[in-house]
Amino acid sequence: MFTQASYWAFRDGFTGRRSVVETMRLARQAGFDGLELAVSGEGELTPDTPAAECRGLAREAKALGVRLGSVATGLFWGANPASADKAVRARALEIGRKSLAVTAALGVRHLLVLPGHVDVFFDPKAEVVPYDECYRRALAFCRSLARAAEKAGVTACVENVWNKFLLSPLEFRRFIREVGSRRVAVYFDVGNVWQYGYPQHWIKVLGRAIQRVHVKDYKRAVGTADGFCQLLDGDVPLKESLALLAKVGYKGPVTAEVFAGRLDTDEAAFLRMTADRLWRIMP
Repeated sequence: MFTQASYWAFRDGFTGRRSVVETMRLARQAGFDGLELAVSGEGELTPDTPAAECRGLAREAKALGVRLGSVATGLFWGANPASADKAVRARALEIGRKSLAVTAALGVRHLLVLPGHVDVFFDPKAEVVPYDECYRRALAFCRSLARAAEKAGVTACVENVWNKFLLSPLEFRRFIREVGSRRVAVYFDVGNVWQYGYPQHWIKVLGRAIQRVHVKDYKRAVGTADGFCQLLDGDVPLKESLALLAKVGYKGPVTAEVFAGRLDTDEAAFLRMTADRLWRIMP
């Protein structure tokens, strides 16, 4: 295993406006082995970034000694692959295909994918999709995306997020098996399941289907998104979960998807603290 920082952990990361090379440099200076890049709606990395520019960023990463172990995108929150609107579903598939191509051009082999959502926890105005219809459309989406993933040589990793969908490890395993492609696997977020389950149980069930890992901490008693916090400040069994991942054979990056709070005004100090705490929980 090796450590990564999420691009979203950096100031302006969510907007995509942060310089990618500067972010690489800061990640390395903070003590991370690598960086998970993100495809955004604007900035240097979008679904339409030319392959030549992606290859240039990959060369910069190599020169800086920064490993690029995965790519994420939050664009599916605004284009639900399970929407009742066919046009929205078509846009989601286009985002997925283009993001796979960008990932391949970066020389990265794993892309985080949101397969669909029943609702959007941070947007009360978002469409609410019936669970059974969400499952059916998300399955169709992932099967279509699998063909593009196989062509690109990139694995689309479906993440467990707060989308009121795939709420059981047994269901998640069934979903991946029903997609039926070696290029569709699991992106497991250790902290995201703590509100309603135990990450150790998920790891045991999903096993080698887990090909990428996010870690964040959470205070279960809070019960809302405000419960997410710095590593080791919550009550998620992080160290035990990573030890179990190692036991089931996981060897990929462990990415800290941790976000600075309003009191974290010194970005470099926040990043160093995150890296230090991540190393403390690594097996």
